Amino acid sequence: MILSWFRGLSDNGRVVAQTTAVVIGMGSLGWASVPLYDLFCRVTGYGGTTAISDGSNIELLDRMINVRFDASKASDMPWEFKPVQREMEIRIGETGLAFYEAYNPTDKPVAGTASYNVAPFAAGLYFAKIECFCFQEQVLMPGERITMPVTFYVDPDMVDDIEAKSISEITLSYTFHVTDMPEEFAGVTTFTPQTQTN
Repeated sequence: MILSWFRGLSDNGRVVAQTTAVVIGMGSLGWASVPLYDLFCRVTGYGGTTAISDGSNIELLDRMINVRFDASKASDMPWEFKPVQREMEIRIGETGLAFYEAYNPTDKPVAGTASYNVAPFAAGLYFAKIECFCFQEQVLMPGERITMPVTFYVDPDMVDDIEAKSISEITLSYTFHVTDMPEEFAGVTTFTPQTQTN
């Protein structure tokens, strides 16, 4: 039916129909590309994207690896944000616990989300997070300071990967971005400063 309709169009009509189909097709691919790329990165570790794990049944190796922690923020993010410790040495397969600190020096609530990656990129597939503040949105009230944990391990399968087995140091980086305030905080404008731990 569509084919017979298409054949019945004039030359100009066919060009318009083809152009419209291309635009719709490209728009659909553009819309789907972000979740598909995210899925690809999580499955392959491409671009330093880390894995997510429950941390059970992990083999503990004698080999040590140094993990460094880095923090940055988008240009519009007013928070102060830093790792509590700059680095730690752990065994491959061992569960590590690190902390980052965020502080809102402004006079209004600010919501943020953290993006993350691992360097070198080849280590991304083997750096697994069990729990992380980056899994959810964070809201800091005026003057509020929080300490945020990340629990992780380096997968022992890394030592069998020809590209990753020689890695002796991994850097875990987070960047905080301002995000829309959640609905439950939308009406909040004042707050008594306090310190809390997530």
